[in-house]
Amino acid sequence: MAVRCTEEGPGPGIFGTELGDQRQPISQFQRWCCLQRGCAILGALGLLAGAGVGSWLLVLYLWPAASLPISGTLQEEMTLSCPGVSSEEELLPFLPKTVSFRISGEDLLLEVQVRARPVWLLVCHEGWNPALGIHICQSLGHLRLTHHKAVNLSDIKLARSQEFAQLSTRLGGRLQEAWQPSANCPSGRIVSLKCSECGARPLASRIVGGQAVASGQWPWQASVMLGSRHTCGASVLAPHWVVTAAHCMYSFRLSRLSSWRVHVGLVSHSAVRHHQGTMVEKIIPHPLYSAQNHDYDVALLQLRTPLNFSDTVGAVCLPAKEQHFPRGSQCWVSGWGHTDPSHTYSSDTLQDTVVPLLSTHLCNSSCMYSGALTHRMLCAGYLDGRADACQGDSGGPLVCPSGDMWHLVGVVSWGRGCAEPNRPGVYAKVAEFLDWIHDTVRVSVEQ
Repeated sequence: MAVRCTEEGPGPGIFGTELGDQRQPISQFQRWCCLQRGCAILGALGLLAGAGVGSWLLVLYLWPAASLPISGTLQEEMTLSCPGVSSEEELLPFLPKTVSFRISGEDLLLEVQVRARPVWLLVCHEGWNPALGIHICQSLGHLRLTHHKAVNLSDIKLARSQEFAQLSTRLGGRLQEAWQPSANCPSGRIVSLKCSECGARPLASRIVGGQAVASGQWPWQASVMLGSRHTCGASVLAPHWVVTAAHCMYSFRLSRLSSWRVHVGLVSHSAVRHHQGTMVEKIIPHPLYSAQNHDYDVALLQLRTPLNFSDTVGAVCLPAKEQHFPRGSQCWVSGWGHTDPSHTYSSDTLQDTVVPLLSTHLCNSSCMYSGALTHRMLCAGYLDGRADACQGDSGGPLVCPSGDMWHLVGVVSWGRGCAEPNRPGVYAKVAEFLDWIHDTVRVSVEQ
């Protein structure tokens, strides 16, 4: 149960006025009458209390289990007596997207859904260009476009009711307004699109229960080491790129670049040999990072040689454009950090735990962080402190599932203590850095 901010007991003297403030001597008969009256009152109060408890238990027993909120949401609602927290926060409806994209089938055909129409439309090749492909891949959470081509309609099997979308010639406007439904494609060709791979866990189906992390369970998890010492976690975005927390690199900013290594496909640190891992070519902290309050707490590491992707090494997806993970969403955090709040022991083996997302409004309340969170932060965890990230987990991933894909929603950033009540973990909100990430990667590739 959530810990309240203030303990509110009964008002002063609520019973003292009735029973304790009688200061005049009273007779034996009066005492007997008072005793009888007191017993009657206490008996009535006992009956009322019993009825109340019975009713509460009956409601809990009869209430459908499906209607109970998940643990994170339940705790959050119980803390709404905290000053400054409104139960109406974050309950406003989100507007539906005007355009949605997906890539389907073995032919990787691009489909678009326009203005919330229920049908998915194949995209005609007329007016197509690679810049559109880059934009669409990024909007789906992929780092880059890897391949695109035109496919002849005569080479594929289509449903007789299949509809299409054509690009408007007025491309000066917003991309969301550029798609027009059509009964056919004049050229007889449609778009096939392949984006960089991300968000898949090839070995996940072989992992059975428990908290022990098996090889390949989180293929994007990386360890950033300074010499032979693990300093922070990180997440693989592409063969040449990982993302971590800016404060990790700031703390060791005087260290030589050649001393840094990134290790992937790793479960146990005891298996690491000296000079293994991939060397870091460039460290790029966010230019607005603040060491005072850890705002903009993200950094990109460009690797000297590309990572070899496999069943145990892969990239995580970035959040899709306008993708919303609501409070209560069950997400996962992983790392090699301290496994006890006293910071005595670090884990040699990769650990993970599930944590629900909490509203920033709640985390900024006087019960918790009193306004310390900015728009570039989010928090996740339990109000009773049952599980949390800790020292050594910084820079690591907070990932949330969407269908069969996993998206990097947060980067482990800071918190007060570890797994303490009313002190959930605070993460850099990756959705706020999408433009910076894409621009940084693009500029480095062009150079």
